[in-house]
Amino acid sequence: MAKPQPASAVVVDDGEMYRAATKVYPRETSGRFQNLRNAAVIVLLGLYYLLPWLNWNGRQAVLFDLPARKFFVLGLTFWPQDFIYLSWLLIMAGISLFFVTALAGRLWCGYACPQTVWTETFLRIERWTEGDRGRRMKLDAAPWTPEKILRKGSKQLLWIVFALWTGFTFVGFFTPIRALGPRVLDLSLGHWETFWMLFYSFATYGNAGHLREQVCKYMCPYARFQGAMFDRNTLIIAYDNRRGEPRGPRRRGSDYRAAGLGDCIDCTLCVQVCPTGIDIREGLQYECIACGACIDACDAVMDKLEYPRGLVRYATQKSIEGGSSPLLRPRVILYFFLLVLLFGAFIWSIAHRVPLIVDVVRDRNALYRTASDGAIENAYTLKIMNKEGVARRYRVTVEDHGAVSLAGGEAIEVDAKPGEVVSLPVTLRAEAGSVSGRSEVEFLVEAVGEPAIRYEEESRFFGPSP
Repeated sequence: MAKPQPASAVVVDDGEMYRAATKVYPRETSGRFQNLRNAAVIVLLGLYYLLPWLNWNGRQAVLFDLPARKFFVLGLTFWPQDFIYLSWLLIMAGISLFFVTALAGRLWCGYACPQTVWTETFLRIERWTEGDRGRRMKLDAAPWTPEKILRKGSKQLLWIVFALWTGFTFVGFFTPIRALGPRVLDLSLGHWETFWMLFYSFATYGNAGHLREQVCKYMCPYARFQGAMFDRNTLIIAYDNRRGEPRGPRRRGSDYRAAGLGDCIDCTLCVQVCPTGIDIREGLQYECIACGACIDACDAVMDKLEYPRGLVRYATQKSIEGGSSPLLRPRVILYFFLLVLLFGAFIWSIAHRVPLIVDVVRDRNALYRTASDGAIENAYTLKIMNKEGVARRYRVTVEDHGAVSLAGGEAIEVDAKPGEVVSLPVTLRAEAGSVSGRSEVEFLVEAVGEPAIRYEEESRFFGPSP
């Protein structure tokens, strides 16, 4: 006899667990949130595809030149020594994500995530070649005919071309794109350029064309840990259960309240337009990317029935339950002030960044040497790096609080080409008996004609022990 299952046990059917994912056919919608998504797609894809083609001062405006270890962003040039700025940006991006999520849920996922942006573009190509939702479903269920082959083939061809263009543009951020194009046409790309262009093209084609919502549901970690950043005062897309239930069809103009019905007519349009295929009426689900498509669809139905809008809307859990819900809460305010502080400090640091690096290396063979006249000398090597895109002449002087000065007594000048590291041997001198033990000295390197470009580096001067 089979052992009875306890009441709390859950029996999982292996066939259900490994069942192939059901294809989602999102229905096209229109409305204020769809307009925002369209604007986000245009702006973000416009920036991605156009930025590499823009020039700034005779060179590519945005170029990450890895072999030369130089990163050009508009009029600025960054070097590996400026890695702190990348760390700074990542910290600000993380806090921005926390701030936006705590305030208004998954706005990033619904409007700015690359997966969402490229999936929306691939969906538009699919609608253009195969038709609306109903036609696409019929086309997939129909046997293969010349028309089906033509529609499916044209869709795949456009997808592949668009994906290859995406991969080409990606490589164009790391290799000058104007030189990359001719090399693609004559098949003279390097191995790594070919690999990354094909890899990124394949990733775009697979993620946006085929996986789509499965990336959001099963692969994206943000969907899993978003619950830790939500609370009952976070704006989410929610169905007003008190107003909508019990749901059911009715005739337009009928007294549905007398029939015991709520405002929801159970048209399922909110499900049909959802890019992840969920039913928002079942409550908050981790698959929801907060795109607002269900709000647009429901508002359109409410307008036709002359019901108030907002059956599905952005709301907090507390407000849906009838309570008051403040959006400006302590942690939201904290995130905001941290962002303002970090962003202001970042802009100030970039504006006051000195395009010059000086490293002082002491001669380690001897602490000091004694000249023929009894003076004490220390030898150094100055590594001067010109981080600008133009050649500079630099003047080297020394400042201290004692008798140490440059050997010869005059400032030293040296030329440096753009991006060049110049090694400059320097000798410091102190008269006999004027120093003993260790003294602090400071090298000052400044650009000739540009007093704002200056760099101070401390070192030590050693003399005989007292």
